[in-house]
Amino acid sequence: MLLSLGAPAGAIGVGLSGYRALTREKVAARIVVRPVGPQRFAATLFVSDRPEMTYELAGDEIYVDTHILKWKPMANVLGLHTAYELDRVAGRYYDSAREQSEDRTVFSLVEENPVDLFGLRRRYAFLEPLLDAEYGSGTFVPVTRPAQFEVCVSTTGLLI
Repeated sequence: MLLSLGAPAGAIGVGLSGYRALTREKVAARIVVRPVGPQRFAATLFVSDRPEMTYELAGDEIYVDTHILKWKPMANVLGLHTAYELDRVAGRYYDSAREQSEDRTVFSLVEENPVDLFGLRRRYAFLEPLLDAEYGSGTFVPVTRPAQFEVCVSTTGLLI
């Protein structure tokens, strides 16, 4: 009786852990924004193991992008999760014409690493079968008032 109840419960547990692995989200940064003028805002980024960084950005929105290495689903189930490296933060305008004519503010978030996983992937083709995708991902949200955001990396990309 216990085995007949335990086996399905165990199967459900394993199945749910697989779903969690495939839908995993990791907080890459916390951002606090506050407007400082018309189409100007200050953005303070909090990234673990790094000092806080504050930038003055121009535009209507804050934009963050990353480099992403996405593993095949089976690798996710085995515990290998999406790898990422924050690349830049920028101000962004609603209107693309303003994006071309107004001040652009872009700051690098790249940090020197002893092991460059993205460089290794580019150099060694044998790593390709392990990866589902290698790409850039960006996300943005409007800045109209003081606010706090979490930038998350999921198995499908970057989101705020």
